Amino acid sequence: MGWQNVSFLTDASHAEPLCDALIEAGALSASIEDADAGTPDEQPQFGEPGSVYSPGWTHSRVLVLFEPEADVAAMLAAAAGEVGMKEVPAFAVEDLAEQNWVQLTQSQFDPIRVSGRLWIVPSWHVTPDPEAINLILDPGMAFGTGSHPTTRLCLEWLERHVANDCSLLDYGCGSGILAIAAARLGAGRVAGVDIDPQAVEAAYANAERNGVSALFADSAQPVAGEYDLVVANILSNPLRVLAPAICAHVRGGGKLALSGILSEQAEEIIGIYAAWLPLTVADEREGWVCLSGSKP
Repeated sequence: MGWQNVSFLTDASHAEPLCDALIEAGALSASIEDADAGTPDEQPQFGEPGSVYSPGWTHSRVLVLFEPEADVAAMLAAAAGEVGMKEVPAFAVEDLAEQNWVQLTQSQFDPIRVSGRLWIVPSWHVTPDPEAINLILDPGMAFGTGSHPTTRLCLEWLERHVANDCSLLDYGCGSGILAIAAARLGAGRVAGVDIDPQAVEAAYANAERNGVSALFADSAQPVAGEYDLVVANILSNPLRVLAPAICAHVRGGGKLALSGILSEQAEEIIGIYAAWLPLTVADEREGWVCLSGSKP
């Protein structure tokens, strides 16, 4: 037995309240997307928690998943009334058949070639180049599968700067991909820290899968010491707040790389970190930058 996949259009002010009301009424899931995506009227929205500059999309498409036996019309009418809408949005219903969701999810992740010698390979795939450094990494609860531009920027930076037996700290390690890549590229002492205990568990599991020895800890057990290389691929808000802590882990003469930063945020972050070390734009891709510098 499948499910009912329902879609309808509304405005920015009603989209989120409708989703909340429908979930409260028993919908299985609800999401919002830009109804004008792919057209000249598309409204890109970038940012992070606390920094969204516009209240959603003017033309919003709401997608809601219901149980097979749910009375969609009645539930939508009740939700519309609850949020103060005078008219119930016109909606379309599509039957969503049972599927092998594991297989479907896996089909969306292919090996990623980072460079001539570095690949990211999901565990269910055959390695495309057995002679390359193949990072075996599965999508999971922790951020970092290698597909995002910021992760790619950091991996490319590591390729240029990791030297044999150097030490590295991955600040905000997520899945552990950057620490694992550094170890495979020849780094010696490798560590990672993250505020999410699930990320720490994922990082250890991924390190074991790749035959890498690394220390991972959450914020309750902070990693101490200074490192030759420190990389932080998080977001600009925590990068602002954590600047003193991150820079304290860079030894004199060591290097720092920061990513998760939009191009228009680069100058501000450079200004904040100037109190500890000078940063410049090392690379840029798809509106994101990697900043890098050496500690005096």
